[in-house]
Amino acid sequence: MPHLDDAYSLARWLAGNRTDAEDIVQDACLRALQASPERRVENPRAWLLTVVRNAAYNWFAKNRPAALVLAGGAEDVETRAGATAPSAPAPDAALIEAADRRAVNEAIEALPLPFKETLIMREANGLSYREISEATGVPIGTVMSRLARARAMLIEKLGASS
Repeated sequence: MPHLDDAYSLARWLAGNRTDAEDIVQDACLRALQASPERRVENPRAWLLTVVRNAAYNWFAKNRPAALVLAGGAEDVETRAGATAPSAPAPDAALIEAADRRAVNEAIEALPLPFKETLIMREANGLSYREISEATGVPIGTVMSRLARARAMLIEKLGASS
């Protein structure tokens, strides 16, 4: 599946940890494969992310108490081997970059789930407002509002921590 990385990325941000994200993506892929013969999908990427989102909410309802759904995890984003730049940055610059990345990840994790999923779908997965609207089942105006509020919350959180 060409969009598996995007599906995992969304599930990882929604679930807050790798293990739960893998379970969610596996469930979503099974659902997608079962639905594939029945329908023609114009935008497979957006459709798969919608399936992942719905699978995540179903998984949360079965496996997590309601109070934990909005909490998210504090797991660091994995770094992939070979993803570093050819020339390594100075040690102090690398520490600053790691601290900044950790602060941004923690700020995103702290967002309420509707804002987090909208932000991730837009910024990490590159979906359009219309695609996010279709995936989440809310009007485009709500998508725009959630995105603006998520960005404002991030700015406030990151500004307060510096």
